[in-house]
Amino acid sequence: MNRLDVTEKIISTKVSKGISWADVAKKVGQSKEWTTALCLGQMTASPAQAKVVGKIFGLSMEEQKWLQVVPYKGSLPTPVPTDPLIYRWYEIVSVYGTTIKELIHEEFGDGIMSAIDFSMDIERQADPKGDRVNVVLSGKFLPYKQY
Repeated sequence: MNRLDVTEKIISTKVSKGISWADVAKKVGQSKEWTTALCLGQMTASPAQAKVVGKIFGLSMEEQKWLQVVPYKGSLPTPVPTDPLIYRWYEIVSVYGTTIKELIHEEFGDGIMSAIDFSMDIERQADPKGDRVNVVLSGKFLPYKQY
């Protein structure tokens, strides 16, 4: 057994029981974005969070322990994503990455936006021309230090 086996069990159970990530998140006590990342193998659960996820998805004690192991982060199976939705994010970064970098550096200076001290919010935005996906990414600015 490994973390991928636990992730596959969670996804299988989610589909068979018709569970929503938002409902799981409410029970775990975290955002739907973070909770989904946890269940997909990209975050580390506390023992209490692992127990809640275990109850929802029928995980054994051993499987719950896998949720508490720090994962190898990065979930894309190929360097250039082939899934159309994920590819569009790759396209956004390819087209607008230099613009994002330039504007962040102009506003904050030389540094990076943290993906550790980070939050994300994904919401449906009603629009008469077709609903829109509203994604807000918020990461702490970390300046490069001089030494």
